[in-house]
Amino acid sequence: MSSQDIPEENLPAEQSEQSAGHDEHGHGALSPADEHPFADPGLPPHEHRIQDVDERAAKRSERSVALMFTVSMLATIAFIASFVAIPVDKSVYIFPLGHISALNFALGLTLGIALFCIGAGAVHWARTLMSDVEIADERHPIEAEPEVREKVFADFQQGAKESALGRRKLIRNTMFGALTLVPLSGVVLLRDLGPLPEDKLRHTLWSKGKLLVNMNTNEPLRPSDVAVGSLTFAKPEGLEEHDHEFQNEIAKAALMIVRIQPDNIKDKRELEWSHEGIVAYSKICTHVGCPISLYEQQTHHVLCPCHQSTFDLSDGARVIFGPAGHALPQLRIGVNDEGYLEALGDFEEPVGPAFWERG
Repeated sequence: MSSQDIPEENLPAEQSEQSAGHDEHGHGALSPADEHPFADPGLPPHEHRIQDVDERAAKRSERSVALMFTVSMLATIAFIASFVAIPVDKSVYIFPLGHISALNFALGLTLGIALFCIGAGAVHWARTLMSDVEIADERHPIEAEPEVREKVFADFQQGAKESALGRRKLIRNTMFGALTLVPLSGVVLLRDLGPLPEDKLRHTLWSKGKLLVNMNTNEPLRPSDVAVGSLTFAKPEGLEEHDHEFQNEIAKAALMIVRIQPDNIKDKRELEWSHEGIVAYSKICTHVGCPISLYEQQTHHVLCPCHQSTFDLSDGARVIFGPAGHALPQLRIGVNDEGYLEALGDFEEPVGPAFWERG
């Protein structure tokens, strides 16, 4: 049995009133008072912070923010000092990490402190000193009307005024100092790309009197060791594979030794810089620095296996095919009093691919 089947006089008072409302407004109809059942609660009453009512507390917060910005500046300076002063190969024991790079640990710690203090200072500033009064605004169309733009600018100016940036000079100056110094960390990191090249790319280990040493036998070369049509690879005297800088130096000083009949040499300077038809050219391709190792004795052409740049060793090692930009550098050679092949100086131009100093 439903409530509709019960006589009205037997219903509870509350249910009887609801039934009357149904009869007056129709089945299931809402009264005018029920059209908005959830009233707008509005904004809660604003609670003032201690910094809003006590200037001494505001000063304490200001000093705290300035301290964090100052620590950030000191950490940035420590970052730069660590980068310069700590050797790359130095290690330290840090519990529980164990032995780690002292440089990496110092850089990570100082940069982390610098960034954290800027963020923490900004958050503390916003939560304690900037205005926290909530402002309600009506929704408006996306397109900004002149009145809206004026209001936005006015709100911005009001926010800037309430941030006390102009009045809290200690915070402002230390914040500018921290934000100015932090980018220096990234600038200093650029140095880690490698040492400055200076003029190292223009010089190799070759110098006057340096013997040409066979790369395979590790013995000095005599003219009789180089047959017509053969290809021999040589390195400077004194350069050994166990040397710490071997790879860097051989990448610039590696030589190709080829013997050509003097009558077949077309380039006048090449003939003058050779010895009885023995010519010495850089083994490093002038395209991207690959080692050249393929020689065709009938044409006197050498081929780079990487991108097929081809050079004519009988004509100044000029490029006759491929992407290489210029000829292979030639090393001027001669014979010493003991009959060994020797260099008469260094290369006249940088070896390998073109670099930023070459026009």
